[in-house]
Amino acid sequence: MCYFLGAMPLQCVSGIFVLYSLCLLSFSPHCDGGNILVYPVDGSHWINMKILLQELHTRGHNISVIRSSTSWYIPEESPLYTSITIEMDEDVEDFFDVFLQEHLRAQRDGTSLLTFFKLTKGFLSMIARAHLLWSDATNQILNNKTLVKSLKDSQYDLVLVDPAIAPGVVLAKHLKLPLVLNVRWITSGEGHFVLAPSPLSYIPVPGSGSTDNMSFFQRVKNMFFYSLVLFQEKFLVGPIYDAMCDKYIEGGCNIVSLLQEADIWLFRSDFVFDFPRPTMPNAVYIGGFQCKPAQPLPADLEDFVQSAGEHGVIIMSLGTLVNTLPKEVTEEIASVFAKMPQKVIWKHKGEQPSTLGNNTLIVDWMPQKDLLGHPQIKVFVAHGGTNGVQEAIYHGVPVLGIPLFFDQYDNLLRLQERGAAKIIHLADVNGDTFEEGIKEVLYKDSYRQNMHRLSRLHKDQPLAPMDKAVFWVEYVIRNKGAAQLRTGAYKMPWYSYHSLDVLLFLISSTTLIFFSIIVMVRYLCYRRRNTKPKQS
Repeated sequence: MCYFLGAMPLQCVSGIFVLYSLCLLSFSPHCDGGNILVYPVDGSHWINMKILLQELHTRGHNISVIRSSTSWYIPEESPLYTSITIEMDEDVEDFFDVFLQEHLRAQRDGTSLLTFFKLTKGFLSMIARAHLLWSDATNQILNNKTLVKSLKDSQYDLVLVDPAIAPGVVLAKHLKLPLVLNVRWITSGEGHFVLAPSPLSYIPVPGSGSTDNMSFFQRVKNMFFYSLVLFQEKFLVGPIYDAMCDKYIEGGCNIVSLLQEADIWLFRSDFVFDFPRPTMPNAVYIGGFQCKPAQPLPADLEDFVQSAGEHGVIIMSLGTLVNTLPKEVTEEIASVFAKMPQKVIWKHKGEQPSTLGNNTLIVDWMPQKDLLGHPQIKVFVAHGGTNGVQEAIYHGVPVLGIPLFFDQYDNLLRLQERGAAKIIHLADVNGDTFEEGIKEVLYKDSYRQNMHRLSRLHKDQPLAPMDKAVFWVEYVIRNKGAAQLRTGAYKMPWYSYHSLDVLLFLISSTTLIFFSIIVMVRYLCYRRRNTKPKQS
């Protein structure tokens, strides 16, 4: 027998390595290609879902995607999946665009209390309308016995759902299939609030604009925003799904209980980005799973970037939903860019600003991930969408944020609290404030240093986020669910969950014992007085 590698003949070494490799393969989890039904959400959410589907397809899984006939981004024909198209009575994008334009105009008018209530009313109305449209569309599936039979005959292993719109959650329950959520948002806000204990004393509600270190009045504000979440859940969105549950789920249900029955929650977040908080065993954090090392830029774009020399490049993008800012804002921003020694790449559609400088390249689309990974990029001017923020963290590029709506301010606030970003509200954007902000992020070293630190922390993981996501999807396929990871707390009445019945019992028992002792003492005293011998 050989004891030392240096003393081994070549054939012996080769044989041992072959044996070692076979052992590794035999102990690795095995999963044949699964059959996955996907119910996504359109827009920027689809960008995330598609990246996950590409990886699942690469690993041999068969995928079917439910899409609407008016889908913005989800094509009917794709090499990745087979599509199931349902008719939509109205294009969600139409009234969504109207909401966005009104929202931008209201922000420019100021941030008064009246503006806040106007924006909140418009947002809640739009959300309820979108849920109703999608629920009506999904009824087409559930009412079509032939299609339902086809779905059952397809023998899907699980349903993968983005629960920001939740008819897919009801469909999974109706088909009695395991459920995996690709999630950050659910029907009533951030997913953790129905998954895990969420003390409002240090967990900020999205929209509150608070961190995990709140003053008394910030906690009051946090409670107010949570009441809006409950209102949305109980009175706007909940009844829509309650009607679906009553009709299609035996015994009825509600959307929160269905979400809590999900086997795995793939959270598009991590604690480098988010504030620490309680969580659950079936929550898997895959923040930044879409991020990859930068690929080479197209030749013309690379030439433009390199022409910046030592000054570097600023890039600006407002994501997929907003093509342009109000005209007066774009004119101010363009004039500031024109004065900068840096080159600028600006994703902008619509009328070209009259103040545009020769150093600024306007594009309809940019390879954002590859640009952020280029060493010439100095600052990312962004709206604060989750994808862009996580890509900036991955590549270590500091951010000047102009939040527009939804969770964007909260996303940017997390970076600002860690010293990696600066926020300018849309109402405050003018030539002076924008120039001051861009120069601060460019020339103050702490922004880049702090973002580099976040990047190192994000990458310092035992397993890449995408590998975690795929592992847990395949885990559910292999084990036909993950019921052992779900807590039984969801099935407890609220008074039992908070131990109010136990507290009432203890208080009652203690009170009973206390009064029993008092009664006994008084009785003994009374007997003693009555049995005392009389003096003659």
